Amino acid sequence: MSHPELMVSNNLLGEFNTCTRLQYSGKLNIKSSKGHQWIFYYRLGRMVWATGGTHPFRRWRRHMAQYCPDIDMDKMQLRAEELSIDYWDYRLLEILHEKQKLKREQINAIVEHTIAELLFDLAQQANFASLSCDRTQDVILEAPMSFTSADMSIKLMQDSWKNWSEAGLASFSPDLAPMLRRPEQLQQQVSPSVYKNFLTLMNGKYTLRDLAVKMKQSSVHPIARSLLPYILKGILELLEVSDSPLRVAESPNKSSSTKTTVPLGPLIACVDDSPQVCQMLEQIMIPNGFRFIKIQDAVQALPILIEHKPDLIFLDLVMPVASGYEICAQLRRISLFANTPVIILTGSDGLLDRVRAKVVGSTDFITKPVAVDKVMAVVRKYVQAPSTPSSTSNVQTLSLGHQ
Repeated sequence: MSHPELMVSNNLLGEFNTCTRLQYSGKLNIKSSKGHQWIFYYRLGRMVWATGGTHPFRRWRRHMAQYCPDIDMDKMQLRAEELSIDYWDYRLLEILHEKQKLKREQINAIVEHTIAELLFDLAQQANFASLSCDRTQDVILEAPMSFTSADMSIKLMQDSWKNWSEAGLASFSPDLAPMLRRPEQLQQQVSPSVYKNFLTLMNGKYTLRDLAVKMKQSSVHPIARSLLPYILKGILELLEVSDSPLRVAESPNKSSSTKTTVPLGPLIACVDDSPQVCQMLEQIMIPNGFRFIKIQDAVQALPILIEHKPDLIFLDLVMPVASGYEICAQLRRISLFANTPVIILTGSDGLLDRVRAKVVGSTDFITKPVAVDKVMAVVRKYVQAPSTPSSTSNVQTLSLGHQ
């Protein structure tokens, strides 16, 4: 099978070669016409770090989970003002090494695979956008923790891209997340255990790279190849997903009256024409670390839900113009919400209501008035609860400033 030529321009490859030949120390900045950016850090002609791309935080979490499973990234916080440092991730490696949380071989693995991922993404983007680059020496990493041969890394990138494109995957980014679109069709083609795994993992939340780590694969290629037939048949759909930032610590020099908490937990939506119900759910969700959006106009519910892509939806059964039954049925016809938990809210607990709600695809049922214990029980049943802001004793704050 033929594969697309590697369209990294001669000028760009020349820049990599020049950095090696001149034993360059500094940054090689690369930008695409589509707004993507990559930064490769050199020290004496060898690559020592790389950052940028679509999902820097997801990449960091993935590599930490793969090579440093004993470190809980959700118990760390970064100071917001320090995230402006381009090499925050490298600085965090330094701090963890200084605190004897990371061994040198773990750092070497993270550096090597970070550079490999970003070079691969650069190769793929070069097929769809024009690239420009420049060298700057405003940041020089003086004492690198790991050295990588740029020539070897580029050769591995070319081989990796060739294998990816020959497998028919050239137009698919490994940063896309598969979501099950036609469960009934899949169920007819695979065993019950495989079907169960699809339901659990193919939910539009994990990228192909995330899935490779979860399934303990050394490379994303086998995962992507095995899923390609289902993607081509429309059983799976590949979605763009947002990054997954680390917790942000409050600045210590701000007064308590001006401190704000930026919730980074799952997004919960409530579609209910009652302001009181929406307010009550909001007062339950926010202190427990969830993000929350309320929608009181049933007519606007679908476009707002599509825009914000919540992780769980509370849906009132009785509303003017459009009922909860109608909205739930419409949601289930949209691939984006095929597996999103939809919790029906109703003032009655009749068997007929429960049966009809189940028929249109609802996940669960809560009767009004809503109570904190009932709400949190159902949320925790279907969505992983974040660490609450009050649990500071288990949170480690790491400063990225020089120590």
